[in-house]
Amino acid sequence: MIVQLDPPLPMTTPKGSGLAHFLIDYGAETHLMWVVFLDADGSCWTVPNPEIRMAPNWSMGRRPPRPGLINAPVEANGAALNGKASGVHHASVGAA
Repeated sequence: MIVQLDPPLPMTTPKGSGLAHFLIDYGAETHLMWVVFLDADGSCWTVPNPEIRMAPNWSMGRRPPRPGLINAPVEANGAALNGKASGVHHASVGAA
């Protein structure tokens, strides 16, 4: 299924920022695909859902990321996955 976005949505992609004009859904076993026209040169790219982010928008509460902050992966309980805070311990196979 293909959906034309009206209005187009401002997105950030690995290739740069642009406007998403279409959304393609190939079904349950695939990522959503966003058809984005880039601001820099007008080129058109189809970008899978995990690689795309909505552009910052202060009015909608999507603030730009602060310099120096990273999105650290977290466990289901909210603990950081840095090896120290995970609380998960692995036993060696055959350990007594």
